[in-house]
Amino acid sequence: MTKRLTLCADDFAQSDAISAGILELLTAGRLSATSVMSQAPCWASHASDLKAFDGKADIGLHFNLSHPFGDQARPLSHWLMKSQLRQLSRPTLRDAAAMQIDLFCQHYGRLPDFIDGHQHVHALPVVRDALFEAIAQRWQDQALPYLRSPDRLGHPGDNRLKALVLRSVSTGFDDGARELGFSTTPWFGGMYSLTPQADFAGLMQQWLARSPDRGLIMCHPGHLAVDKDDPIASTRDKEFRFLASQAFADLCGQYGVELARFDKAVPTTPLAA
Repeated sequence: MTKRLTLCADDFAQSDAISAGILELLTAGRLSATSVMSQAPCWASHASDLKAFDGKADIGLHFNLSHPFGDQARPLSHWLMKSQLRQLSRPTLRDAAAMQIDLFCQHYGRLPDFIDGHQHVHALPVVRDALFEAIAQRWQDQALPYLRSPDRLGHPGDNRLKALVLRSVSTGFDDGARELGFSTTPWFGGMYSLTPQADFAGLMQQWLARSPDRGLIMCHPGHLAVDKDDPIASTRDKEFRFLASQAFADLCGQYGVELARFDKAVPTTPLAA
C-alpha cells in the first residue's frame, strides 16, 4: 500500500551551498517541499530558481528568530526561556513574522504554501500567537498555509532528551492551530542530533517505516561548504549524499513511500501521542 510523505528540506537560501543542494534534490524528485529563510541575503537571487518547482513541490517560509540575519536574532535558549515565562512582545513578534512573509512574497511573487520555524520557534508560546496574527493580516481571502506541528513528533531520532524538550515547549500548538482553521501535519519526523557521526541512513529507514500516510519528515541537506555561521555544514553534505543515492530510493520503495506535496484538502486526524 502506498503512503504519501512530504519530505521537506529546511533552510533554503541560508547559503548558496545549501540552496544548490536542495535544488539538485528537487530536480531529482528526492524532495517534495522546501522552506525558505526569506531574510537571507541570497534569497533574492535564488527565488527564481525555485519557481521551476511551483506546483510540483510545496514552497514555504522557514520563520526565523535565531539565525543571525538581523539585529533581532537571539540564540534559541533566549526564545525558549522567554517564551515559557511569557516575557515576549507579541506585537514585535507579529511584525517580525509579517516582515518575513512579505520578503518571501516580494521575491517569489506569492504567499508561501506553508510555514514552519527555524529550530521550531514558530511553535513556542507567545511566538505562535504572534505568527497566527501575522497570517491573519496577510492571508485575507486566500486559503491558509498549512503548519508544521512539532508537538506531533512521532519518533525521537537519536536524542530522546531533545525530543522530550521539543514536545514540551510546543505542547498545544497543533490543537490551537486547528481550532483557528489551519491544516497541520499529523505526524512529524526528522529530529536527531545533526552530528556527522549520526546514522542518518538508519534513522531515515526508521522514519520511513514509522511514518503514516501524509506524514512529514524534515531534513537539512546541502553541499559541503565552510560556513562559520552553520554548525551543521558537514552534516548537510552527508544528508545530501544519502538522499541523492539509490539506497534512499530503494528504502522508499521498500516502505511504499511516495514523496508528495501535503494535501490540505484531506482532514487531519491527530494521532495518539
